[in-house]
Amino acid sequence: MRKLENKTAIVTGGSRGIGANLCTSLAAAGASVVVNYASNASAAAEVVSQIESAGGKALAVQADVAESADVRKLFDVAEETFGKVDILVNNAGVVHYKTIEDTTDDEFARIMRINVNGVFYGMREASQRLADGGRVISISTSAALMFLPTYGPYCASKGAIEQLSRSLAKELGPRRITSNIVSPGPTETEMFLGNNKEEKIDRMRKLAALGRLGKPEDMGPVIVFLASEDSGWITGQVIPVNGGTA
Repeated sequence: MRKLENKTAIVTGGSRGIGANLCTSLAAAGASVVVNYASNASAAAEVVSQIESAGGKALAVQADVAESADVRKLFDVAEETFGKVDILVNNAGVVHYKTIEDTTDDEFARIMRINVNGVFYGMREASQRLADGGRVISISTSAALMFLPTYGPYCASKGAIEQLSRSLAKELGPRRITSNIVSPGPTETEMFLGNNKEEKIDRMRKLAALGRLGKPEDMGPVIVFLASEDSGWITGQVIPVNGGTA
């Protein structure tokens, strides 16, 4: 079923990994999709090509979510191209695996600038410009519940996102706009696999009750559900999608 027919979605960090799958999943459900990317134009173009080849509508837009003006541009382009914005998926983010002791000022500032400021700017813009009955979905991490060493700054940024999402749910509820969090477990993405040694990857795999790492395509159906009318009575919630990891 094309549950998102005549809807427009913005997906930040939509060119690779989980974000790319979220774009194609939303498009398959009928949404027109703005595929945001920071630097990899060819990867974003490939996502757009996949969507258009399947009969969908999509547009790649370069923007640094850590810059409020760039986030405004995402909404401007979406409105100019598709007429409105119904769905915002805050997916863009960076990982950081260092102890608190070893994390520099610049490293901590970078992760907060991208992971927290970027989501805040998106939520603020959505508060002003999202259509009534719209959806805000933000990506967190199940690692926030696992108390793992070297994850402190990263999980701190995701904890901030969760609190922002809960407040936004209350603020936008009168307009029937919902705000929820999807919390993936360890997932087979370039970012996760490229930043961890095989020993750690195998350990994470074994932590899952279902005995494997997540795949980007595990997230798409959950995002489509939260973006659709089916989820209209769900807001301010954290939805774990982690195979029983945490």
